[in-house]
Amino acid sequence: MTRFAAPIAEQIWDMKYRLKDGDGTARDLSVEDSWRRVARSLAEVEKDQAAWEDKFYHALEDFKFLPAGRILAGAGTGRAVTLFNCFVMGTIPDSMAGIFDMLKEAALTMQQGGGIGYDFSTIRPKGADVMGVAADASGPLSFMDVWDAMCRTIMSAGSRRGAMMATMRCDHPDILNFIEAKQDAARLRMFNLSVLVTDDFMEAVKADASWELKFGGKVYHTLEARDLWNKIMRGTYDYAEPGVIFIDRINKMNNLNYCETIAATNPCGEQPLPPYGACLLGSINLARLVKDPFGKDAGMDEEMLSDLVATAVRMMDNVVDASRFPLEQQAQEAQAKRRIGLGVTGLADALLMVGLRYGSEEAAAATEKWLKMIARASYLASAELAKEKGAFPLFDADKYLASGSLKEMDQDVKDAIAKNGIRNALLTSIAPTGTISLYAGNVSSGIEPVFAYAYTRKVLQKDGSRTEEEVVDYAVKMYREKFGESAALPEHFVNAQTLAPLDHVRMQAAAQKWVDSSISKTINCPEDIAFEDFKEVYMEAWDSGCKGCTTYRPNDVTGSVLSVSESSEKAPESDEGAEVVYLSEPLDRPQQLEGNTYKVKWPDSEHALYITINDIVVGGHRRPFEIFINSKNMEHFAWTVALTRMISAVFRRGGDVSFVVEELKAVFDPRGGAWMKGKYIPSILAAIGGVIETHLIETGFIEGEGMGLKTDPHADVVAIGEKPRGKACPSCGQYDMRMVEGCMTCASCGHSKCG
Repeated sequence: MTRFAAPIAEQIWDMKYRLKDGDGTARDLSVEDSWRRVARSLAEVEKDQAAWEDKFYHALEDFKFLPAGRILAGAGTGRAVTLFNCFVMGTIPDSMAGIFDMLKEAALTMQQGGGIGYDFSTIRPKGADVMGVAADASGPLSFMDVWDAMCRTIMSAGSRRGAMMATMRCDHPDILNFIEAKQDAARLRMFNLSVLVTDDFMEAVKADASWELKFGGKVYHTLEARDLWNKIMRGTYDYAEPGVIFIDRINKMNNLNYCETIAATNPCGEQPLPPYGACLLGSINLARLVKDPFGKDAGMDEEMLSDLVATAVRMMDNVVDASRFPLEQQAQEAQAKRRIGLGVTGLADALLMVGLRYGSEEAAAATEKWLKMIARASYLASAELAKEKGAFPLFDADKYLASGSLKEMDQDVKDAIAKNGIRNALLTSIAPTGTISLYAGNVSSGIEPVFAYAYTRKVLQKDGSRTEEEVVDYAVKMYREKFGESAALPEHFVNAQTLAPLDHVRMQAAAQKWVDSSISKTINCPEDIAFEDFKEVYMEAWDSGCKGCTTYRPNDVTGSVLSVSESSEKAPESDEGAEVVYLSEPLDRPQQLEGNTYKVKWPDSEHALYITINDIVVGGHRRPFEIFINSKNMEHFAWTVALTRMISAVFRRGGDVSFVVEELKAVFDPRGGAWMKGKYIPSILAAIGGVIETHLIETGFIEGEGMGLKTDPHADVVAIGEKPRGKACPSCGQYDMRMVEGCMTCASCGHSKCG
């Protein structure tokens, strides 16, 4: 018997969380071994290690508690990795030396795999005077470009690129340029952007008042608040960015507002953090805690939930001591406040099991009730930990209990905190759970609705072919097991595509009442939503108490997402918009091919590299077919032959192969790169990637440097039914990308830009 509820779950475990040696030999022989490794590691700081190891193991068992991927993959491995997911870096000084010190810190953090956030509002605007030199400032956007280039260069831990969040205040003089920055498809691709919206600004928008853009006490521009609001709204309507963060609300509701000020979040927005703030994440799998699912007595097992939350809080508190940190400032900040982010996943599935329609007032009420139970259990458990191990060092009882999010907490919880203190300054957060939700058997992600109740996934086999595999939502699988495979799904089975946007907002607002950090959530909007209705989504998010808002409206710019079929008889059941069949066998090589040869002279190398790329014409379009890399330097022989064979094999499989460019360009040599034609190239492999990119641009395969396909990306793909939509996954090449929890995530392999 396998513990995995679906084949994709076992594949995710094997790819991402299973401990293996450098040669690929598995050290975790089963998922039970992985649970035992993590449990043993997190129990090492306990006095009774054996007892707590068993307690922690049973929390992990059957995917009831899901620590974030970095904990599952890193705890107990002996590897020098951070177990924290989220970092906000130090405040950027408004000086050249200070700016590049911050860049160095960002690079060191990304090397260990942390996603980072930065507030660029502290950098003087473009055109401002620079004291001491006869020059004007280049502005924060120019330095964001430098950060973006750095991020593209560094591969984060586990071969995952770093993700970054950039924020800017709504009163910064460069805010208009910030809003429009990513409308250039080649710019700031490693960043998510969010505007820090203040209470004063929202009041000015509602009052149709003027708004000043200022820096350092100087007013640079004055404009109408509604004009700026419309600019923000138009940007996210057309381009899905920037997001909106209600920063004053975040600071007012922060338990630590007496000792910190927040100006940025992690890449997905669920963790507003102070300078050098770090947070680790974990999720309670609500789909595993429903008693009598789909039965007449269906309901949340409240006793099991409270016990599991208490165990999870203790485990996550122990991670604070077990983890390494890229920077000493981050370690000090984590130890001083012991912040954790315990959230949920499987909410939508749990609602289905108890007969509630996601988005309804009844579902919102249940969500609020469950989240309050988790908050209560978390705070009581942390107070008990403080009694045993001590409160977090910066705890001040009077100030803490007077903070925003504690005002509505039950009196018995406040009494426990007043008596014992509290171990963790903040405890709850709802983070993206796309990958761990697949690992847990394809439960619904976070507090999102189910995206599709079933879809077909293409699985790459060892011989290069792809087989089809049905991936079924966890709750649907349980329903069919109970009522039969042919049983029609009840009317309360709704999905992300058919929900009204304001239903999404209602659910986010209900959850936010009892989450002391924030929530990563995508509000899906139909492509044909009117602009005024779209703006109303954000205004409702503000009015209902949300701390931020992220929407996704599919269009020609953002890319469409997979659609879900509908019928009049029953609710949406299967995903049928992306039936794509890749070439399962390599293309035959014609007798003659047209190609080009390029010379690369790497500094300090005795011999040049000669790179030949040959093309084939498919569907009237020229595309790369093979590559040859040659050098007289015998030290290069083995890796150039290997690279020749591997890249040529990729080219011959078809699809969007432009990801090869990005993978090569992202490789950096620890010995240093070189300047070539006025640009810094981080490695000889990156130089080869640049040559391939140049060739693809010249032959019309891609639009330009750092850009996507120029010709029909499906010219060499057979489509069944209709033309595939959306962008291909950069990891597996499948057209299964969907916007979930504020991040583009692949349903086929679990790849996420946000890590």
